[in-house]
Amino acid sequence: MANYKPAPEMDLSEILQVRRDKLAALKAEGRDPFTITRFERTALSGDVKADFEGYENRHVAMAGRVMAKRGMGKAIFADIQDPQGRIQIYLRADSMSPEDFAAFRRVDLGDIVGVEGYVFRTRMGEISVHCEKAVLLSKSLRPLPEKFHGLTDKEARYRQRYVDLIVNPEVKRAFEIRSRFIRYIRDFMDRRGYIEVETPVLNTLAGGAAARPFVTHHNTLDIDMYMRIATELPLKRLIVGGMERVYEIGRIFRNEGMDTKHNPEFTTIELYEAYSNLFDMMDIAEGILSGAARELLGGYHVTWQGEDIDLTPGWRRLTMVDAVREYVGVDFAAVTDDEKAVELARSVGVELSPTADRTWGNALYACFDQRVEEKLIQPTFITMYPVEVSPLTKRNPDDPRLTERFELFICRSEMANAYSELNDPIDQRERFMKQLELRDRGDDETEMLDEDFLTALEYGMPPTGGMGMGIDRCAMLLTGSDSIRDVILFPTMKPLD
Repeated sequence: MANYKPAPEMDLSEILQVRRDKLAALKAEGRDPFTITRFERTALSGDVKADFEGYENRHVAMAGRVMAKRGMGKAIFADIQDPQGRIQIYLRADSMSPEDFAAFRRVDLGDIVGVEGYVFRTRMGEISVHCEKAVLLSKSLRPLPEKFHGLTDKEARYRQRYVDLIVNPEVKRAFEIRSRFIRYIRDFMDRRGYIEVETPVLNTLAGGAAARPFVTHHNTLDIDMYMRIATELPLKRLIVGGMERVYEIGRIFRNEGMDTKHNPEFTTIELYEAYSNLFDMMDIAEGILSGAARELLGGYHVTWQGEDIDLTPGWRRLTMVDAVREYVGVDFAAVTDDEKAVELARSVGVELSPTADRTWGNALYACFDQRVEEKLIQPTFITMYPVEVSPLTKRNPDDPRLTERFELFICRSEMANAYSELNDPIDQRERFMKQLELRDRGDDETEMLDEDFLTALEYGMPPTGGMGMGIDRCAMLLTGSDSIRDVILFPTMKPLD
């Protein structure tokens, strides 16, 4: 028969009951599919289609989900879907046991079957498997949707990713690229002598980033704890301890807004290397992304958010002062007074945050944040951030108002953040105290005071370069995805009830 569609007069409850009745009948016949523990496959659809001459007339055992079914007489055609795609199977009443053939006639779309037979090409030219045996391996008690489309159905795709993967197998490509990208990063770092480590997800303090944490409670210790908002401070402790090249790939949790670029839990790589600085981190960031594009996609050009992005090595490097001068038309290098800097920002329609001090650095950053970031399409390293927004970063020796920090922007999105790490414990304490002042004014996304981290710095940390890179956004870039939800298998969703 044609691709199965539930009869219009049947509602979902009736369809579910029909499938349960079929399962009950199978159990009564001693054909309960859920008692089968194993089926040994000898071939997959993609391999058979790619090497038909090698498989022609060869006996194979294949398994997959029934996605189409045609014919109800003495011959049945069906399509089964396995990890490599779909392949047609052909069943004839005179080529298999009557019991197997009769049982297959009752198979529904979505059921998982195993078949044995030989590979051939039909008169219509389609590579198929002529079945000699067929067994139902799992009964689908719910009908598959025909396809997903539109905004409402996108929500359903994210909520029921398992159905999305069945009906839209092409979405697996994004997750395969993501997996290969993470594997590429590990190889890249390991070749450079880095050690992969693990640090706590639960902490008594939330540090290493300007973000609002999730709070939970530890019953045995009877204390509140924070899910980590960064892995920075534990990794720097390891640098102090003599582990000179470390990295961690792991989940981060931030109790903040959600949009196409943000999910409350996301994956990053953070890495730290003793005796290096932000310029070494630039080389690593560029090497990871350009090398991954070449290896995973076959070239340096990708299309993302409607833009042709060129990842060829040799990315632009621009100080924040120069970027504001170029894109906004005002020169903060010519201003030294805080009040004049704030007025300069206002002259181009930029206002500072209500909780921010009226300083030269905050005025510069506000101009960049509000007027420049949205214009950065091709890979660009923005360097030398104001000290006010970089509490963990070493100051620029030529201008102590600035820090040796960069952020990498591609197609209006921040992809990586890196520092020449602050290793002066006295300066670090002063900056922590400044963050506490901002917290007292109502900014709950500032750094907490971490006394143990300050103690670690007092033992001495060598000059160190460090970087954090968002795995999810990199996966969006490499797969051309417009939403972070398209590269996270199980994105955070509000319950329907």
